[in-house]
This record gives sequence, C-alpha cells and structure tokens, in this order.
Amino acid sequence: MTTRTTPARRAAVLGSPIAHSLSPALHNAAYAALGLDGWHYDRYEVDAAGLAGFVAGLGPEWAGLSLTMPLKRVLLDVADHVAPGAAAIGAGNTLVFGPDGSSAHNTDVTGIAESLRAAGAGSGRAVILGAGGTAQAAVAALHDLEADEIDILVRDAGRADDLLATTARLGAEARVHAVLTDPAATAGLLDGADVVVSTLPAGVADPLAGARWRPGTVLLDAVYAPWPTVVAGGAAAAGATIVSGLEMLLRQAVAQVELMTGRTGPEAAMREALDAAVLARN
Repeated sequence: MTTRTTPARRAAVLGSPIAHSLSPALHNAAYAALGLDGWHYDRYEVDAAGLAGFVAGLGPEWAGLSLTMPLKRVLLDVADHVAPGAAAIGAGNTLVFGPDGSSAHNTDVTGIAESLRAAGAGSGRAVILGAGGTAQAAVAALHDLEADEIDILVRDAGRADDLLATTARLGAEARVHAVLTDPAATAGLLDGADVVVSTLPAGVADPLAGARWRPGTVLLDAVYAPWPTVVAGGAAAAGATIVSGLEMLLRQAVAQVELMTGRTGPEAAMREALDAAVLARN
C-alpha cells in the first residue's frame, strides 16, 4: 500500500538581526495544524546587500519568505511581481514563489490594522514613530482606520521621503517632524494622541516612557523582544491601552500562511504556539 505524504516545502524568515524572531514557532505550528507534514520554516540572517543572492539560490521546494528589517524596501526590487498593496506602500514583508515567479506582498498592514481595531482604535489623531518599512505599513493601516490626522516623528527629515511618497500614493495626508533626537519635543507631539504606533528598534523609544500618555490612548509597539518594552510599561502605567508587537506579529503571520499555503491560517493554533514560545523565552 502506498502512503501519501505532503510534498516537502520550505519557507523562512530573513532579516538582520534575526535570532530573536518567533516566526518559526508561528508558521511551523500552522503547518502542523493544517496537516502539512512535509513543510518546514526556518530563520536566516540576511542583510539588504545579500537578499538578491539568497533568493537567486533557492530551489523549487521553496514556498515563500517572510522579510523583516532591513529588507522590507529592497524586497520590492528582488520580486518578479509586486502586489498592488505593497506597491502603494513602497515596502513588503512577504515573498511568495509560484509558477509565474515571485510576488511581493505586505501583510504588516493587516497585522497593524487588525491589532489596533481589536484594541478599540479608530479615527482620531495618530502618531507614528520611525521612518522604516514598518512605518510605511503603519501609514496604510491608519489610513484604513480613517485617522483624522497623522503625525510622523523621525530623526532626520531626509529619511521621510519614502513615507511621504507612500502617503501620496494612498491619498492620505501626514506631517513629518524631525524630533526623535529630542525626547522633550517628541513627548510634546505625543501629548493628546489617540493612537501611537512605534516602529522604532528595541530600546530607542525608552526615553518616552515618562511622556504624558493620555488614558485611552492606544499604543502599538512593534517591538516584541524584550516584552514589555520600557515605553509600553510607562504608557500602561499612565492608563494607555497597550497593543504588543506580538499581536501584530501573530495577525500578519496568519495572513502570510494563507499566501504561502493557499489555506486559511489557523489563528488559534498559532496563538497557542506563540504564547508557549514567549513563555519558554522568558
């Protein structure tokens, strides 16, 4: 009797640094829940200069890649095709391989928008901290949530060109403030915000923990290792509603699983695996 097995397929998360990534726990749990016993998901340290070579060396068993910092913008240059959403944002986080070549997508928008919506965020004044690819996805997510105003806080106004291009393509409006090197000025712009999305690397937002966080403000901190972050702890103590980067990670990964496998991502199984991975890490 012949035993049928799922064909071996591979996927992975790439970035630099990448050792902290919990994506393998999420995706491998999804494959197990979906009965995809021949599938496996890994992590690889790859920088922007190495992405094209890494992708060129992949075989036909590869189903897709997840991309994190600093690869979200350069991904669009590597892909054979770019989905309209990723093209409008100017950054992606997912590369899917198919018969017609590779296609770039952005599930960060889904992860941010769904996480904020679940926390009760809606229209109002929004603030984004940072100028990278995740910040571009945050602009799109806040536009979807119909934010009344969007302020983007950066270190250097010259780094905001991609963000401003994203807002223009989306038909959104945003103001850029080069204040992140000045904690007092940054805290002043945070005052009164209804929604704050921090896309800054771990530790960079720590000086903002003592800002005047308004009770009811929703703060999504994209950092999830370590958790809670210093700024999330300070905002929570002031009465803000905190959304962990872990929630964003989960929701964008559910969408990635669907793109790579063609099957609905099993959110419950993935959430259980994420909780277990965080507990083991702590």
